[in-house]
Amino acid sequence: MDKETEELLKKCDNVEDTSIMGVCKNLLNMMAEKNVVIEDKEGQTYLDMAETLKPSDVSQVLQLALKVRESGDITDVDLKNEASRLIRAIEMS
Repeated sequence: MDKETEELLKKCDNVEDTSIMGVCKNLLNMMAEKNVVIEDKEGQTYLDMAETLKPSDVSQVLQLALKVRESGDITDVDLKNEASRLIRAIEMS
């Protein structure tokens, strides 16, 4: 894990910004709609995660967003843009 990623994950520890939570939910819903599979939580779908999202889950969603953005297998531009949007929102917080 690089230094930038570590700093982003550290910012997630105290996230209370509702707009960031909203972007997280949008990303998870979009991943569910497009049937994207990236290391799901055991027994939990992205849709389940979106419905039960807590501030403590933001770091996990950020990790998913980083994987989506960097993945060569995922070519959906809207999904990559949503992942980048979440990453930028956390960077700006």
